[in-house]
Amino acid sequence: MIYCPLFSGSSGNCGYLSAGDTRILVDAGLSGRQIEDALSTVGGTLDGVQGILITHEHSDHVKGAGILSRKYRIPIYANEATWDAMARSLGKLEPAMCRVFVTGEEFCIGGLTVQTFDIPHDAADPVGYRFYYGRSSVAVATDMGYVRGSVLKAVSGSDLVLWESNHDIDMLRNNPHYSPALKQRILGRHGHLSNESAAEGILRLMDTGVRQVILGHLSGENNTPEKAMEVSLTALAKAGAAVGSDIGLDMAWRDRPGNVYTLE
Repeated sequence: MIYCPLFSGSSGNCGYLSAGDTRILVDAGLSGRQIEDALSTVGGTLDGVQGILITHEHSDHVKGAGILSRKYRIPIYANEATWDAMARSLGKLEPAMCRVFVTGEEFCIGGLTVQTFDIPHDAADPVGYRFYYGRSSVAVATDMGYVRGSVLKAVSGSDLVLWESNHDIDMLRNNPHYSPALKQRILGRHGHLSNESAAEGILRLMDTGVRQVILGHLSGENNTPEKAMEVSLTALAKAGAAVGSDIGLDMAWRDRPGNVYTLE
């Protein structure tokens, strides 16, 4: 199984996963051209991609989904509430390109098994995903207001987890361009994980057997990669964990593809 976060951040999200002959995207929150170009830099192509799996209906997760579905005849997968919330922004799609699942259920795309789970975010019915192929699994868990126990259970023991580390609390609170209401939304239990909450979650993930975490969905206005990485590294060091042997820690970038991971 191969996984690469093509883009991850408040300006747009898209991940690429390949398992045997099966290839999918998780979200498509940038233009079709940006996603095409990013995928080509890691040796991929959209020809033959078998699904775009949507986490929730916000623009930074769905912007390019309709375009890519029409151009490459890629089915889009989402639960019913998300379909209702995003249908207009996607544009007209062939009925065969609209696949509906029930949150919490498991289904297959080619040789890939997909497990869905709910996450706490201010969207219609937001989900995370865990993907299984052979003995390996990859999980995507971003856009969460807090680390819910059911989310930890859903991703426990994954070989790799894309994990949100959205904002630095002080940067957010002192941002003069954000209204008090927007700040409260981000800080709330259906908003986004702070660097500190992300780090606490990573310690709990490590205890379940997760051995590789990629920090994702960083805010471009209220965080920096250096701050996010420092907070998690400090928490791991205080817990006596050796980064690189006990657990790996990496960064997903807002504006370019991250590292490509190959899982046996």
